[in-house]
Amino acid sequence: MYDAIIFDNDGVLTELTDRTVIRDAVCKAFEAFDVTNPSDEHVAALSIGVTIDRLERVCSEYDLSPTAFWEQRDTNSSRAQQAEIRAGRKPLYDDIEAVWSLEHPRGIVSSNQHATIECIIDHFELDGRFETYYGRKPTIEHVRKKKPNPYFIERAMADLESENALYVGDSESDIRAAENSGIDSAFIRRSHRSDTLLSTEPTYEIDDLWELEALVS
Repeated sequence: MYDAIIFDNDGVLTELTDRTVIRDAVCKAFEAFDVTNPSDEHVAALSIGVTIDRLERVCSEYDLSPTAFWEQRDTNSSRAQQAEIRAGRKPLYDDIEAVWSLEHPRGIVSSNQHATIECIIDHFELDGRFETYYGRKPTIEHVRKKKPNPYFIERAMADLESENALYVGDSESDIRAAENSGIDSAFIRRSHRSDTLLSTEPTYEIDDLWELEALVS
């Protein structure tokens, strides 16, 4: 049925990054621009689920360039996450072995930074396990292209020469990105998503990666 399988990363292949790590990275970005006491609200706004409108609104409060601030923020965030990976605090999920049993070409499409995904590939020696992988560059342009925008999924499908991929994710933006790409989705309901209510319906819902084999065989 499917000619490729594409995975989100955080919450699917690797465990989530502790949110305090991201908040600290945002605070350090403010410090780099001599803002020593940003409001908790503004730090939270630029930590998770950042939009261009939110970024521009917060930066205007401190007379900062959104472009320059975002590059600093995203670079900080990636470096902090890479440190977490190397320290063993952001491991692969135990069911990653299920992915290796799948015969399909595989890719990763994440809304995390591309440098973070590269670190995961290198640290866990996954080179060759995935034929292609994409994350964001630290630019506003790539914020616009993150999920649910289908841009990176479509690039991965082109790399894999896929016409009918399955996308595996753990968030509503993942499901919507699959819909926008015209492909099926599998929502993995790990413990951190146990109470998540979706406003859009995935093609499948699974509890772990071991369930994929029955869907794609």
